[in-house]
Amino acid sequence: MEAPVDNIEAARSLALEFGLPFHSDVADESLDPSLVRGIPVEWARAHGLLPVRIEGVLCLLTADPASVEKHQDIALLVGSELRPVVAPHKVILRCIERCYFSRRESTEDFLRDLDRETEGGIKSDEVRSDDLLKTSDDAPVTQLVNLILLEAVKSRASDIHFEPFQSRLRVRYRVDGVLYEQASPPKHMERALVSRIKVMAHLDIAEKRLPQDGMARVRVGEREIDIRVSSVPVAEGERVVLRLLNRDSSVMTLGELGMPSTMFRSFDALLHEANGLVIVCGPTGSGKTTTLYAAIRQLDTKGRNVMTIEDPVEYQLPDIGQMQVKPKIGLTFARSLRHILRQDPDVVLVGETRDNETAEIAVRASLTGHLVFTTLHTNDAAGAVVRMMDMAVEPYLLASALRGVLAQRLVRRLCSTCRRPVMISSRELSVLGVAGQRLEGVTLYEPAGCPSCLGGYRGRLGIYELLVVDSEVEAIIRGGSSEARALQTLSGRNYRRTLLEDGIEKVLAGETSLAEILYALGISGA
Repeated sequence: MEAPVDNIEAARSLALEFGLPFHSDVADESLDPSLVRGIPVEWARAHGLLPVRIEGVLCLLTADPASVEKHQDIALLVGSELRPVVAPHKVILRCIERCYFSRRESTEDFLRDLDRETEGGIKSDEVRSDDLLKTSDDAPVTQLVNLILLEAVKSRASDIHFEPFQSRLRVRYRVDGVLYEQASPPKHMERALVSRIKVMAHLDIAEKRLPQDGMARVRVGEREIDIRVSSVPVAEGERVVLRLLNRDSSVMTLGELGMPSTMFRSFDALLHEANGLVIVCGPTGSGKTTTLYAAIRQLDTKGRNVMTIEDPVEYQLPDIGQMQVKPKIGLTFARSLRHILRQDPDVVLVGETRDNETAEIAVRASLTGHLVFTTLHTNDAAGAVVRMMDMAVEPYLLASALRGVLAQRLVRRLCSTCRRPVMISSRELSVLGVAGQRLEGVTLYEPAGCPSCLGGYRGRLGIYELLVVDSEVEAIIRGGSSEARALQTLSGRNYRRTLLEDGIEKVLAGETSLAEILYALGISGA
């Protein structure tokens, strides 16, 4: 056939013509990774063929039943006769990606089989969007790096750490905010591994004395993943950290963040203000960027000019102008913000307010008709107000500009398969005080651990505290930083939930454990 058959009706007609079964889709249960063990993924893609097991019968997905020779070739590779089943070519390609992605290849198995001899040379050609599912590369170092990356993607890791020590090279993945140690490559492969990663990120492999930053891009089937690479010299070599950013993953919506319904309505109302300042605060890794992305996605980008200043730009958002700061050439947050205000924006997102100059420009922009979003590294909503004053923002200006502050944390979600019931301990009750009274005598849950999770947890969810600025809060802010600290008790009394109260609600719902809430909020002694 001249071209693969992608049309469902054309494929169905072809199946009738040859008297073969037809499938417009194939369930995951029919995909058997053991059947493709000896078949290179590039060969399967090129020929549009995939052996599957449908209701216990060995079958061959094909969009071209007339190509008998190809069917015989794959039957020899599988070692068994296969019954042809017709499917659209696009469906077959998606099944190939799902099947090869689910293969249980591990770094540990690869290292066990790897010859101990050091790989001689590292290719320094420019690498563009390597496909991690391919296994035909000659260099074991390249295969090992690809396998580490593929395992990290399968594990939902956000970061990969390569940490050199005197006698070993440690590899760790960060999953749901926690680092987990993986199989360690041989120490003698350390330089080759680091060089390979540097080549992928277009860094100088000869420079080992200075820190370097770069970007790489890999593919896992049809998905593309950007990798931020950072290398720094340490006593025993070079420590390399990779941040994985899935370019094809959709940015979460506000409704998916897990805010309580009343808080969600209040926060959503802030997004429809004509002007003002909205702050999202929390420590590093608390999901502030995710919340801001979700917020600006709610905005009308057809009728409003929305622009962002980020460091770095992590996800491309449609219909939004995104600018990345470059401190090395003097393009700071403050300087970027000055220039963006000349672009006639309606909404501005400042990735982080780090200094007095940025804080002052952001506040003044919000007072001159712009809706400004930004983040701060503070522990709670009241702390964000005090921090802005500490950065020399006049209380009367802040009181007029500020519309609301959202504080947040990320906690690990309990695995619904293996969580087990538990009662709150007397020590935890004493630590929580009044806030813990609702937990006394109630069945809670704690992690157990099973094959489908990591230590009893899988995924994360947010806990939130929202401070909306009304006339009472505005009056307190005008009183200066000493009075602004009173907002901590005010937010708990007048604004429904503090971070701890929202966390307790999620513990009562069985979504997370009490230990996670205490750890995330830095409450010790339990």
